[in-house]
Amino acid sequence: MSSVVDIVIVNWNSGHYLAECIESVRAFGGDALGHVVIVDNGSTDGSLSSDESWPTLKVIRTGENLGFAKACNLGASNGDSPYVLFLNPDARLLESTLDKALAFMESESATHIGICGVRLIDEKGETQRHCAHFPIWLTYVGRVLGLEGVIPGVFPSLLMREFDHLTNRAVDHVIGAFFLVRRSLFTALSGFDERFFVYLEDLDFSLRAKQAGWSTWYLAEAVAFHKGHGTSENVKSARLFYSIRSRMLYAMKHFSPTAAAAVILLALFVEPISRLVRAALRGSGQEAWDTICGYAMIWKGVPALLYASPNRHRVRTLKHD
Repeated sequence: MSSVVDIVIVNWNSGHYLAECIESVRAFGGDALGHVVIVDNGSTDGSLSSDESWPTLKVIRTGENLGFAKACNLGASNGDSPYVLFLNPDARLLESTLDKALAFMESESATHIGICGVRLIDEKGETQRHCAHFPIWLTYVGRVLGLEGVIPGVFPSLLMREFDHLTNRAVDHVIGAFFLVRRSLFTALSGFDERFFVYLEDLDFSLRAKQAGWSTWYLAEAVAFHKGHGTSENVKSARLFYSIRSRMLYAMKHFSPTAAAAVILLALFVEPISRLVRAALRGSGQEAWDTICGYAMIWKGVPALLYASPNRHRVRTLKHD
C-alpha cells in the first residue's frame, strides 16, 4: 500500500512526551503511514533520544529554535504523501484515530474539506473544547476587558464554548495539536506563515484556507490524547510574549488598520495592568514576575513587529476534484 500521510512532530524540550508520542505513532500509524519527521528545535533536555533505526522515522536537528511555523514547514517539505498530519509531541494517537480521520478525508463527502481535526481527550478522559471561531477585533477587546462572557453578542469568544465537541461538524478552526491537511492545500498556501514564531499560525492557516475555498471539519468519532502546554509550562513569560506578539501580528494581517491599532494598544497598555491586578488578587508573585518579564520582551520587540510587512499571503482557489 502506498503511503497516504506523513506525520510532522516539532520537538522543543518535550521531555518524555515525545517518546510517548512516537510510540503511539508506531503502534497506531498503520499501513497508510509514510514519513514520520521529527524537527528538533535545539532541545537541550535529552528528549531527542529516539530510535533513528526505524526506517519510517527521519530526525532533523536544527541546532536552534526556528519557531513552530518554520519547523512545521521544514518537516512537511521532507515528505510527499497526499496528507500531512501535524502532531504535537504532547499528543498521542489512539487505536483507529488516524484510520478514521483518513477514511473521512478520502470519502466523497469530504471533497471540499481541506483540514480535519479530531476529538482530543485529557488524562481524565474528558473531552477538550478546542475548536474556535475566526476572531474579530472585538474578540480581543472583550478578552482584555473581561467582557467576552458578559456581552458575548458584542464581544464574541474565540473558543467555541457553546459546542460540546461530541458531534461531527464543520468549524472555523481546529487546534494544531492534531492538524490533518491535504498536501495540495498546504503547498498552495505556502504552508504556515513563518512570521508567527509560535501560536496562531494554525488559525491564520485555517482562515487562508477558508478564503481559498476550503473548509475545516471536526471529527468527533476519531479520538486522540492531548495534554496541552506540555512544552511551555516552564517558560510562562516567553509563552506570554509569543502569545501577545502573534495576536498583534494576526490583527495587523487580518483586521483593518483602525481595528488592528485598537487590539495592539489594548495589548500593550491595558492588558499588562489587568494581568498584574489579577496576580495581586491571587497573591501570586510568580505570576506577576512572569507578566513583567513577558511584557519587557513584548515592548522591546514592538518596533520590529510593527515594521513587519502585514501584507496577506496571495492564495489561489483550488478546484475541488
